[in-house]
Amino acid sequence: MEQSLTRKASPAKTRMARGPRERGVDRVLKLFSFLQSNGGPARLADLPRALDAPKSTIYDLVNILSGAGLLEVRGKDSAVYFGKLIYLYGSSYLRANDIIARGREMVDALARETGETSELCTRLHGKQVIAHARPGSRPLRISSEIGSRIPLPWTASGRLMLSHLQEPEIAAILEPDDRRMPDGKPVDIAAFAAECHAHQKRPLAKTVGMISRFTQCLAAPIFNQAGLVEATICFVLPIDIPEQKMRVLEARLVEASETISLASNRCGSSV
Repeated sequence: MEQSLTRKASPAKTRMARGPRERGVDRVLKLFSFLQSNGGPARLADLPRALDAPKSTIYDLVNILSGAGLLEVRGKDSAVYFGKLIYLYGSSYLRANDIIARGREMVDALARETGETSELCTRLHGKQVIAHARPGSRPLRISSEIGSRIPLPWTASGRLMLSHLQEPEIAAILEPDDRRMPDGKPVDIAAFAAECHAHQKRPLAKTVGMISRFTQCLAAPIFNQAGLVEATICFVLPIDIPEQKMRVLEARLVEASETISLASNRCGSSV
């Protein structure tokens, strides 16, 4: 951090949150989650309100994390964002997780080959996380933002990733904000679990017009050594794609997912 941060609150307030007492690690996770969802640097002055924590607590935390290289603070507005050490940790993760490394390469190859928007997705609790994405070459592009978290009931990938779990386990994974569909209707957990189970042996899953009425998502599972779906590789397609081209894309996606699964399992890797 280029300069130390001025703090006006008392030391006692530094150790207390506004609500129930939080551990320091909880605040770190909340801060990282906020920066990720924010999609870019956030003004230091805005963080206490965004995280519902005292100014002195957040300033202390940012000072510590920036000193460690996990955050960086720049400019006159003290813009806070992830630091160089986060990048190094991410690079280490890619070296150690063959599914992610191979999946990223395959996504780029599929987008170049087919001209369609391609994604690599994983699961974090009740959310699908876009780990990597590459836009297609259509004049009107369908964009996918890396790091986006989408409730699993909204996605084709979710039906594959949860296919091995029983209904109570699926219900336990879904947080309150995962239990509403894009149109605001509540998720029918029993029906959703049944859809997941129906995809347990299927090579593909598809959702049509679920998040956007102009798009559909096609997903294929990537398996780890235990035979569980660790990730998915996907196409995000226009709703009116010709049937013949859809058949070609389906076959290519299945081939891609099987290639990644086989190669990664030979290396003994999982995410």
